[in-house]
Amino acid sequence: MLSALLIFLLQIIYVPILTLRTIFLVKNRTKTAAGMGALEATIYIVSLGIVFKDLTNLYNISAYIIGFSVGLLLGGALEQKLAIGYITYQVSLLTKNDELVNILRTSGFGVTVFEGKGIESNIRYRLDIISQRSREEELLTIINDIVPKAFLTSYEIRSFKGGFMTSSMKTRWKLFKNKK
Repeated sequence: MLSALLIFLLQIIYVPILTLRTIFLVKNRTKTAAGMGALEATIYIVSLGIVFKDLTNLYNISAYIIGFSVGLLLGGALEQKLAIGYITYQVSLLTKNDELVNILRTSGFGVTVFEGKGIESNIRYRLDIISQRSREEELLTIINDIVPKAFLTSYEIRSFKGGFMTSSMKTRWKLFKNKK
């Protein structure tokens, strides 16, 4: 029974590490991913080794399965809490909205405005907004408060270089944060 508890605990540590390793790998942080992979492999070998010692022990097998599932829940929650990286939102508007653009920019978000034509040749406006994932809820609240019927799509950014955002976004965010 003690080995089942150990397996369960190892799994709820292993799976969140697996989740974070995958995220770091996708975000092109390969050194961090490699370090986490070494830890992940160690835990994996130890826990499976205990299970494989006695494949008739249903407690150990159940602990592995349940621990894996609970670990997935913890890994997902941890990923949401850390919100590593950046996200871009494309916001489609029927009318130009300088108020929204100004509020977003003074709040520290990177915003680019495009003008285009819809299916009936009506002029439409699209905002490309870049944000840290940790500020995504704040961004969505601002947009929803000002233009609740805006059409939104989002994409995670793997990497970026240059542009107005890289230097000034950090400065504007610090200024905005200090005003609160």
